[in-house]
Amino acid sequence: MDYHPWLPNLDYENEMIREIGVNSIDDLFKDIPEEIKLKRLLNVGYSKPLSEYEIYLRLLELENKNAKLRMPPFLGGGVCPHYVPEAVKFVISRSEFYTSYTPYQPEISQGLLQALFEYQSLMADLLEMEVVNSSMYEWGSALAEAVLMAYRINGKKKVVIPASINPYHKKVLETWTYGKEIKIKEIPYTNEGKINLEVAEKEIDEETSAVYIQQPNFFGIFETEIEEIVDLAKKKGAITIMGVNPLSLSLIKPPGEYDIDIAVGDGQELGLPLNFGGPYMGIFATKWDGKLVRQMPGRLVGLTTDSEGKRGYTLILQTREQFTRREKATSNITTNEALMAIANAVYISLLGKSGLRKLAEEIYKRSHYALLEFERKGVGKRKFNSDFFEEFTVSFPISYGKIHENLKARGIYGGLKISDKDAIFCVTEVHTKHMIDEMIDEAKKIVETS
Repeated sequence: MDYHPWLPNLDYENEMIREIGVNSIDDLFKDIPEEIKLKRLLNVGYSKPLSEYEIYLRLLELENKNAKLRMPPFLGGGVCPHYVPEAVKFVISRSEFYTSYTPYQPEISQGLLQALFEYQSLMADLLEMEVVNSSMYEWGSALAEAVLMAYRINGKKKVVIPASINPYHKKVLETWTYGKEIKIKEIPYTNEGKINLEVAEKEIDEETSAVYIQQPNFFGIFETEIEEIVDLAKKKGAITIMGVNPLSLSLIKPPGEYDIDIAVGDGQELGLPLNFGGPYMGIFATKWDGKLVRQMPGRLVGLTTDSEGKRGYTLILQTREQFTRREKATSNITTNEALMAIANAVYISLLGKSGLRKLAEEIYKRSHYALLEFERKGVGKRKFNSDFFEEFTVSFPISYGKIHENLKARGIYGGLKISDKDAIFCVTEVHTKHMIDEMIDEAKKIVETS
């Protein structure tokens, strides 16, 4: 066997195989059906390892298969394109942040800890919540963690969610809670796309562990019955969880004003680009309550002073965490999205309070303009007669699948199909009036020729 100084254990491969009682490496995978095994070289047609330049050419070949779009996508569903200032990219590309891992030794990670402390502080102001951790994976897992946290606190196994929840978040929630046998009950939405309060009054009872509200909901609609839902939950002793689009909080009441127990969301709206599904950044916050803070997952960075009276930063309440308590930890999360959290902090700092509000107002106006144009030009009509932010649902006279494929052929990526004739569109500051008009005009041609 060849000597590999960078992988010294390879010299003991046969010895390790004998120790665990198998004859070869292949025996380790004999229970895996042959048809699902990944045969990398055979699948791509290579008979030998490739040189660096050959790999470069292959990557270019794959890149050219990507759709060539003439404008940012209008695809809705909770992830929308935004302009990311160059300053955000510059700061997080610095090696001090870019190569840093989650700090376990706070005394030698002061710069990273300070940056995460700033993120927590800025997000706390935006949410009007007292305690924010230094990030989760994304919105779906943050929601699942919140539900498991509620279960640990009150021991109840019923969770009430709206049917207007983002379905991708729901899938994550179902997966994470399956082993705990937590039952998930849905509240249907009305013809206006909002939570059905009458059903909520019947579904939220003494057996309910947590009640979840999404604002805006999956259809982009502002929920208007939040106070009533929160009041119902508190009367029954349930923990309230609110999922938020952080950018919309420049226009609407933050979760803290509703006295929400736990707030979750995704920092994608705050300086993170679209990148084939991530990485994103899960927001997780609670109000100042000992039983909540003690059960929070993830890292908490605190401000302190050292032995010389100088300002310093450190991880606090570490007794909640896996590296301290092992299986008794509040969560198994170890890696977090620290770099993305720093991007959020830089983005919020750059725009400031007035900048975030102006941006949210611009998005609100552009998305409403787009829906009005759909209706004015007779292309489609609104599905829900409710106010919304950034995303809206359009009903078309023909199958939306046909419209979508034809738009793609024209270099335009349209909305997210949610039924045969319905689609969710997302319009933000990166969509100019010309882009919006062109997309709708192209859709109109497809409808008229069908």
